Amino acid sequence: MPDRTKLILLASGLTAILLLASSGRCEEDRGHRFTVTAYCSCSQCCGWERGSWKFLKMDVWNRYVSRGERAGRLYDGRTASGTKPHAPQPGLFSFDSLKSPWMIPPRVAFFPWLAFPQVGTIAADTDHYPFGTRMYVPGYGWGVVEDRGSAIKGPDRIDLYMSSHGEALHWGRQQVVVEVQLPGKN
Repeated sequence: MPDRTKLILLASGLTAILLLASSGRCEEDRGHRFTVTAYCSCSQCCGWERGSWKFLKMDVWNRYVSRGERAGRLYDGRTASGTKPHAPQPGLFSFDSLKSPWMIPPRVAFFPWLAFPQVGTIAADTDHYPFGTRMYVPGYGWGVVEDRGSAIKGPDRIDLYMSSHGEALHWGRQQVVVEVQLPGKN
């Protein structure tokens, strides 16, 4: 048998194995339907207000928690896991770069930290999805569970962090099939 024929048979066999392996994985990782809402870091979404009644609202530069068990304490903007929330960034090599390649040099020169993709923050019920759980939400991208919301209860409810209140309102409430990767099970 010539070497070229052996190479073709080997390549077709590897292709068949890869197709079978990936088709089995796709069935397993398809995910299930979630009710997905969005939030931002504004006072409406996160429950903080400027100034404290202790100082007759004169310290308007400080933000205080306005409701819940932490009411009256300083609001620092951190999630329940202790991280700062962030919206997903596609990175330099994305479809946006393909649509407008002339923007790649200014992005690299002026915003080098945006060259790498960044996952977004997701709020979920940590009884079902522990901190560090990765989720892929169509229309949002990859995110990591780093927060828990007061209204986020149950295994089929998540909240996505957006960078502005307008984006959060535009997202609204959607029913989406989400892929879930629990930590340690990649």
